[in-house]
Amino acid sequence: MLTSAAAFRPDPITKPAPHQEKLHEASRALEASFLAEMLKSAGFGKARDTFGGGTGEDQFSSFLVREYADRIVDSGGLGLAESLFEALKERQNVPV
Repeated sequence: MLTSAAAFRPDPITKPAPHQEKLHEASRALEASFLAEMLKSAGFGKARDTFGGGTGEDQFSSFLVREYADRIVDSGGLGLAESLFEALKERQNVPV
């Protein structure tokens, strides 16, 4: 039996309050940066030995890797952004 890819997506993340939107975006950006580094370590963006794109591929591969990371975060990511967001949100409410 075939199932759609949508069946494997995580539940939609609840929308943050308007005053916490910047904190949520920063959490997502941090997860995307982390994922981009992981993808680079896994070999994404590395120039191929045969039929490669030459200098242009080398120069722009980091943009492709970052876009992959952003798309992963947009589709649910690893959950790192939500964990960071919740931890930072709690820290904001703690009196210093």
